[in-house]
Amino acid sequence: MIDLLDLQKHFILTHLKEGDVAVDFTMGNGHDTEFLSKTVGEFGHVFAFDVQEQALASTSEHLKNVGCPDNYTLILDSHHNVKKYVDVPIKAGMFNLGYLPGSDKTVTTMRSTTLPAIKAAIELMDRDAIILIAVYPGHAEGEEEGKLICSYLSSLSRYKVCATRVNILNSPTSPFFIIIENKP
Repeated sequence: MIDLLDLQKHFILTHLKEGDVAVDFTMGNGHDTEFLSKTVGEFGHVFAFDVQEQALASTSEHLKNVGCPDNYTLILDSHHNVKKYVDVPIKAGMFNLGYLPGSDKTVTTMRSTTLPAIKAAIELMDRDAIILIAVYPGHAEGEEEGKLICSYLSSLSRYKVCATRVNILNSPTSPFFIIIENKP
C-alpha cells in the first residue's frame, strides 16, 4: 500500500537540495521540520510556523534530540504571515493541515488563514520549486479547507504552476495531498 507521507518526501526530494531554503508552514511536532532541516543541511535554512506554543516547544525539543543542524527558525505565528519572516525565494514548502498530533484537537488550521498562506507560498517559490499540502477531510473544517484549496488551485494558470492532487479513490475521507510545482 502507498504511504502518502513517503510519497510526499519523494516529490520534495526532486526539488529540494543541500543549501536551499524551505518552509514548514505547520510545524506540529517537528517531523516535517526535521526532514526539511536534514535535507537542506547546515548551509540551508528552514522556517517553521505554528500558532501553538506547545508545537514550538515540542518541535524545538525534537530537533535537538534527533541531531538536526542549527539551520532553522521556529516562529510562533500563523503561516499566513510568512512574508513578515521570509523574504527570500524558497525551494520547498510543506503544509500538514488539521490539528496538532497528540493535542485535544480543539485548534485546527482554518480556511481563513490557510488559503492566504498558500497564496504567499506560491509567490515565494523559487524557480523549479515545490509546495506540498496534506489535507485531512475527515472533520468538517478539514473538508471545507480541502474544497477551498482545490477550487483556488484549479483557477490558476497551468502555464505558471502545476497543481496535482493525490488521493485514495476508494476512501473519500482519507487524507490526500496536493503538489504545486512551478515551471523551471
